Amino acid sequence: MQQISISIVSHLQCSLVDKLLADIESLCKASSIEVILTLNTHEEPPFAGRHFSFPIKTIRNQIPQGFAANHNQAFTHASGQFFCVMNPDIRLGDDPFPALLSCLQDSSVGVVAPIVVGDSGEMEDSARRFPTPFKILCKAFGGCRESDYVVRDEPVFPDWVGGMFMLFPRDIFKQLDGFDQRFFLYYEDVDLCARLRLIGYAVAVCPAARVVHHAHRSSHRNIKYLKWHLTSMLRFFFSLPYLKICWLRLTKQSP
Repeated sequence: MQQISISIVSHLQCSLVDKLLADIESLCKASSIEVILTLNTHEEPPFAGRHFSFPIKTIRNQIPQGFAANHNQAFTHASGQFFCVMNPDIRLGDDPFPALLSCLQDSSVGVVAPIVVGDSGEMEDSARRFPTPFKILCKAFGGCRESDYVVRDEPVFPDWVGGMFMLFPRDIFKQLDGFDQRFFLYYEDVDLCARLRLIGYAVAVCPAARVVHHAHRSSHRNIKYLKWHLTSMLRFFFSLPYLKICWLRLTKQSP
């Protein structure tokens, strides 16, 4: 049984996956890892046949699936004590897992994420408060750009963390039944963290772990992705977990 199962989903991104696997191979030798790679569309990986020090299980989808369905499917093939969701466009500078696993020694933490920085080293806003319609409108008109949390040397406990890199204890991901597959793309991470908070677990960012996110964000100019984004946003705002959290905070109860 491996300690950590890493789920990576490729949408014609195997050139990025190739670099990420090389990072894992060279930097994560102290961690016991397996990789579950989902090819969401037909492609031939350039690393096929190459030997790695960790096992790779490959899933080839006949029909493309969404973020939630792909990672939930990968979880059914995972044998690790911990389940890690990682984007293909993540790059590692060192092994983030020892620090992340240290944060998960706190039994109140249900998911942990590293600090995420962009190509030029700027910290991405990957630890956030739950969105509100007001804040969405504020951002749409160019405001509300400041970070929700200040991350320094100690762990931070935000409302939610971005789905580009999330590490869960296996039993907690299973308890949640994974991501909600009604979200095809976007807000799956927000919804999962909301449900996590409602059953009494914290969300954590571990400053001792850091990864680089090479996001191209070409989807921001695609009408299909905009439609998915808006649909998922509305689904979340009318979801039972979000309404429960709004009520609990309005009545000054946890979470």
